[in-house]
Amino acid sequence: MSDPSAQPVLLPPNQFPHFYRGGDRIGALRGGPGGPMRPEDWIGSTVTRFGEQESGLSALPDGRLLRDAVAADPESWLGPEHLAAFGVSTELLVKLLDPDQRLPVHFHPDKAFARQHLALDHGKTEAWIVLDAPDGAGVGLGFREPMTRTRVLDLVTRHDSAALLASLRRHAVRAGDTVLVPAGLPHAIDAGVMVLELQEPTDLSALLEWDGFAVDGEVDGHLGLGFPTVLEALRVDPLAADELDALVRDTGLTGGEARSLLSPRADGYFRAELLPGSGGLPAGFAVGLVLTGGGEVDTEHGGPLPVERGSAFVVPWAAGRWRVRGAEVVACRPPAPEDAAGAT
Repeated sequence: MSDPSAQPVLLPPNQFPHFYRGGDRIGALRGGPGGPMRPEDWIGSTVTRFGEQESGLSALPDGRLLRDAVAADPESWLGPEHLAAFGVSTELLVKLLDPDQRLPVHFHPDKAFARQHLALDHGKTEAWIVLDAPDGAGVGLGFREPMTRTRVLDLVTRHDSAALLASLRRHAVRAGDTVLVPAGLPHAIDAGVMVLELQEPTDLSALLEWDGFAVDGEVDGHLGLGFPTVLEALRVDPLAADELDALVRDTGLTGGEARSLLSPRADGYFRAELLPGSGGLPAGFAVGLVLTGGGEVDTEHGGPLPVERGSAFVVPWAAGRWRVRGAEVVACRPPAPEDAAGAT
C-alpha cells in the first residue's frame, strides 16, 4: 500500500486578476476562467502576492494550502538534504503567463537587495520557457547601451515608455526557446508570448513604465521603497551579445531524450527538465506541467497519478524516484543543495 505522505498530487487552477490583459490559452490548457484580466496561473505556489496575506497561494484538492501542508510535514515534502540547505522554503515558484498586451518594462531585485531593504531571503531571478509565440514576437532583455540611474529615473518620472522600451536589447523568440533573466536586468515581453516561468519564491517587481496598464506605478511600482531606492537594484550596464547568448537556449519542447531546458547559469536558482513521454527523476520536490498527451506519473513509494494535457501536479520527496509515462511533461525543481551557493 502506498504512503499517503508520498503521493503526488494534482494542483487545481490558481488564477486571479492582474494589472495586464490576458488571453484564453491558460483557460484552454488548465481550465478555470482565464480571460482578459487573469493572465497568470500560479502553480505550486507557497508564497503570496506582494503585500497580500493569502492571494497567490496554491491549494491542494483537499482544500489545504500547499504552504501549510509543507510546513506541517517538511521532511516528507522536501527531504532532509533540502531542509539542511534551505529550510522549509520550496525555493521555487512556477507560473503560466499568457499576456494579451505587452508587459511593461520592469525588473526584479536580487537576494542581497531583498535582504537589505525588504527583510526577505530571496530576490527574483526568473526564467521563461516559451510555449507559444506569434511570428516576429520577442522580448527585451537588458539595456543595449550604458545607462545611468539618473537617466532611468528621468525617463520613469516623465513616463517616457517609448524611450524605455527602445533602450532594451531585443531578442526574437519562438516556442521551445528558454530565457534566463537574472535579477536586476530590465525586461519586457511582447503580447502573445505565452511562457512557463520559473522564479525564486517572491513577488518582487519594480515598474519602469505603466501607462496603459491597470496599475498606479507611482504608488505600487517601487515595492514601497521609492524609485530612487529601488533603482539601486537595477543593472544599468548593457547586456553584451555573448552574455545574451549564455542566457538563451533553443532546446525544443517535443520529442527526443529527457533533457535540461535552461542555461546552466540557472542551476543555483532552479532546474527545469523536459520529460518527453518517458524519463524519470530522482527523489525531490518537483512541480510538473503536462504539455501534451496523457498517461501517468509513476512514483517509487506513492503509487501512480493519472495525468492529461494541462495537468499540473506536485511531487513530494517522499515519493522517491518518479517517472512519466505517455505524456510530455516539464518538470520544475528547486536547485540542488550543492549548487545553491552561487545564487546571489
